[in-house]
Amino acid sequence: MMRLKVLLPAGVLLDKAVQKVIAEAENGSFCLEPRHIDFVAALVPGILIYTSEDNVEGFLAVGEGTLVKCGKEVLVSVRNAVHGTELGVLKAALETQFREMDESEHSSRSALARLEAGVMRRFIELEEML
Repeated sequence: MMRLKVLLPAGVLLDKAVQKVIAEAENGSFCLEPRHIDFVAALVPGILIYTSEDNVEGFLAVGEGTLVKCGKEVLVSVRNAVHGTELGVLKAALETQFREMDESEHSSRSALARLEAGVMRRFIELEEML
């Protein structure tokens, strides 16, 4: 058995005993089992699949991140991830999360645009004073 830990900036999303982990790097998918050598990979956005100790598959949609296998521990560090037991449920959860992220990014971009406009106005005022 291996210990799979999925780490997000806000905390631990998953900490589970697993038999197998399948993930995707830039050069393709790979599978890790307990007897495999230690391994480090830069993950690309995709689906991470694991098989639990009771032989049940679980799914994680992950963004870019890093996977490190050291001994019996597999650490996955990503900015965003969504956990699901079925791909259909995972897809719905992803769509909801991406929609929320788009709305948040939109408001952040609007605030940044207002800030930039304020800075430009101040530069123009300073230039007129000289």
